[in-house]
Amino acid sequence: MQNGLLGFVFCGLVGSAVAQSYPNKTITIVVPFPPGGTTDVLARAVANKLGPALGQSVIVDNKPGAGATLGAGLVAKASPDGYTLFMGAVHHTIAPAVYKSLPYSFEKDFAPITTVALVPNVMVVSETSPYKTVKDVIAAAKAKPDSLSYGSNGNGTAQHMIGTQFQMLTDTEILHVPYKGSAPLATDLLGGQVTMSFDTITPVLPFIREKKLRPLAVTTAKRSSTLPSVPTMKESGVNMDIGTWFGLLAPAATPKDITAKLNAEIVKIIKSTEFQKQMFDIGAEPVGNTQAQMAKQIADETVKFSGLAKAAKLTIE
Repeated sequence: MQNGLLGFVFCGLVGSAVAQSYPNKTITIVVPFPPGGTTDVLARAVANKLGPALGQSVIVDNKPGAGATLGAGLVAKASPDGYTLFMGAVHHTIAPAVYKSLPYSFEKDFAPITTVALVPNVMVVSETSPYKTVKDVIAAAKAKPDSLSYGSNGNGTAQHMIGTQFQMLTDTEILHVPYKGSAPLATDLLGGQVTMSFDTITPVLPFIREKKLRPLAVTTAKRSSTLPSVPTMKESGVNMDIGTWFGLLAPAATPKDITAKLNAEIVKIIKSTEFQKQMFDIGAEPVGNTQAQMAKQIADETVKFSGLAKAAKLTIE
């Protein structure tokens, strides 16, 4: 009994010592999309503040591919020492339901740190498009199935799932065109290669402000504070409520003292006035929750999207 107690105390002291000496080298945040998208923008916003707060460099490493699952797989197998972090998103709670085989478990192989922000998705079309409202899009899609198309950040991502649900709720058939990220998608959307997208507000906001893209509706239950004049899907007659969250995670075996330290520092950054303003400017709503709250969010959404994927019969090899 005494030996067990001493062992417990020793492990606690070692854990505390590790956390106190952490970090002593560069920290890398892996982003599973190319530069320019919301995941990348949020990761860099946190990295710019976290580095000075911890006294070490924090860099972003973009690892796009396979609907954001390639980067996730790399971090799941990374050394659990707190020096490799992952900017995950709602996409990763969808992937288990739509991919037949994944080289990792998002719930078991990652330790949640905190949700950074929630960003509403928005249906946008080119400013030259004839469609002025969601009802216009639905009418055109019903008149000629598969004549319209929507782009996404890849198979199994939130944008793909939102497009799928939109079709189910409106009884329409719209062609899905997957991309590797928001930047190439925006290029084709502006050029008219795809009819619309359901991307997050952040990457399309500059084009909306320049009146190159026309926002028709946000997919969340309430309007975006950044685009207050844009109606919700519910206001447009489509009973939809989906947004995209983004958050930081570490490999599952990372010492709890380290993930707790990261949570405290990152939440402090998220709650700062400067960061809050920065988020508002890009259409994001800052969160900064506890590790337990993020874990529950992941578990709940994994179940929710599993049901939606089954209903849509959506499977990816």
